[in-house]
Amino acid sequence: MRYKPLPIGVDDFKKLIEHGYYYVDKTAFIRDLIDRKGEVNLFTRPRRFGKTLNMSMLRYFLEDMHTIKGEPMDNRGLFEGLNIMQAGESYLSHMGAYPVITLTLKAGRQSTFASAYRQITMQIGMEFERHSYVLDSDLPDEMKERYKSILSGHADMDIFKGSLQFLSHCLSYYYGKRAVLLIDEYDVPLENAFLCGFYDEMIDFIRALFETVLKTNAGLEFAVISGCLRISKESIFTGLNNLEVISILNDSYHEYFGFTDCEVRKLCDDFALSEKYETVKAWYNGYLFGNTNVYNPWSVVRYIKDLQANENCYPVAYWANTSSNSIVRELIELADESVKAEIEQLIDGGVIEKPVHEDITYAEVYESMDNLWNFMFFTGYFRKVSERICENDIRYLTFRIPNREVRYIFYTKVSAWFQTKIKQRDMSRLHNALLQKDVETFEAELNDIMLETISSMDEHENYYHGLVAGLLTGIKGYITKSNRESGKGRCDLFVKPVSRRKEAFIIEFKVTKKLGELEAKADEALEQIEERHYEKELLDDNYSVISRYGIAFCGKECMVRLAAQ
Repeated sequence: MRYKPLPIGVDDFKKLIEHGYYYVDKTAFIRDLIDRKGEVNLFTRPRRFGKTLNMSMLRYFLEDMHTIKGEPMDNRGLFEGLNIMQAGESYLSHMGAYPVITLTLKAGRQSTFASAYRQITMQIGMEFERHSYVLDSDLPDEMKERYKSILSGHADMDIFKGSLQFLSHCLSYYYGKRAVLLIDEYDVPLENAFLCGFYDEMIDFIRALFETVLKTNAGLEFAVISGCLRISKESIFTGLNNLEVISILNDSYHEYFGFTDCEVRKLCDDFALSEKYETVKAWYNGYLFGNTNVYNPWSVVRYIKDLQANENCYPVAYWANTSSNSIVRELIELADESVKAEIEQLIDGGVIEKPVHEDITYAEVYESMDNLWNFMFFTGYFRKVSERICENDIRYLTFRIPNREVRYIFYTKVSAWFQTKIKQRDMSRLHNALLQKDVETFEAELNDIMLETISSMDEHENYYHGLVAGLLTGIKGYITKSNRESGKGRCDLFVKPVSRRKEAFIIEFKVTKKLGELEAKADEALEQIEERHYEKELLDDNYSVISRYGIAFCGKECMVRLAAQ
């Protein structure tokens, strides 16, 4: 059976429909937008949850295409068979009824303000080029000259700050009706500017660009803006009283970003993968937008596509490298013991409660560790479990990790960031204690390091194995080898000197969930080394002096034993 292609990375609605890609119908979004009649609508959702595709869909539905490039055009065919076509004439009357300005600020992710500004103004210039047919009208000469200066890219910054407002006036003059404005990825240049050190310059430009077009603009019918995070009204939407913010906490529009359970069931059925539904659910479901459970659409589609090639493929964290996490990493590196404990609690399936506010600014992000949780919640790392309002009207949310995909991201990426931090410490005391067989110091150093790691209640031996192997790598004159075949099995670690005249070390690990069993488990590790003759490989390799360590772990505690010579 031949299936429709899956739209991996296809976010242009027209291309998706005309090329026959599989489409999860979100066109009822148009109906709700018309019903609610918001003048300026800001949708904030995590990255890769369908914002760009929805913005493209809006453009193709709303835009009057008849005079663009002088060719009669009609997008009605793109929507045939979709939900919006059954909504009634009161909604279809909006099809092709407006001039549309569409702009993405994704290109504003640059290393300097000059290059970011240049990329954004190039995007604005491209939209002016798309509507350059207005120059063939009776537009006043002064407006034509200003239009051409923006089109050429030679206009100064003050002209570009007012460019979107000016374009809306030009289109309103040409069509005799107000324009619709669609801005996608509005917060990308702001986040990037904050990380790269030119936040004040960028926010001044974006604030002016938005304020002129969104505030008391007679040429604007309505605007839809999308992004990942709400930027404080005071810093970017100054004086804008007609702004409606629709975040993941709002009940409206909840089913239009991400896939619902019914949509995922149908997707699995349509690709003859109904037996994979429970796996898809465990890995990619669990987000709560308003009161609706939704799946991560990017990861669901990627996994279904991989299953087409190999029905036994294992799900992976496709979302791991798509979400913006630079700020999260920097904040985690500042985490104290209580934050580390809370992260471990989340990894283990627990919940935490934190104050949440929707109007965080990047400039405030380091003022409180609570901003870490705030930022991560709105960017898709957590699911709301419950909420309450305390006496001083502060909103508190209880949240948890939504699914296995995000848990895996925590367990690998977040843990790895802590490991990187650990590797920056001086390991000479640990290394010397190992080589000098100073068991007390070796154990104390390991326990100190364990307190700096992120661990889990279901930690397995391979976690501790990898941790210690990494800590002991780099001892001058020694080679650390893991899981080598030797004797009657596989020992955990060899620490071998380059010189055969020096002492070599065998290390075996054990794990227990009971603190009182540490000593017995460490002794058991030593017994295993003897019983399985792990020293055979070293003896065969001409090492004659060999010491044996048994190390037992329980959570963040360890005990070290050295075999008697």
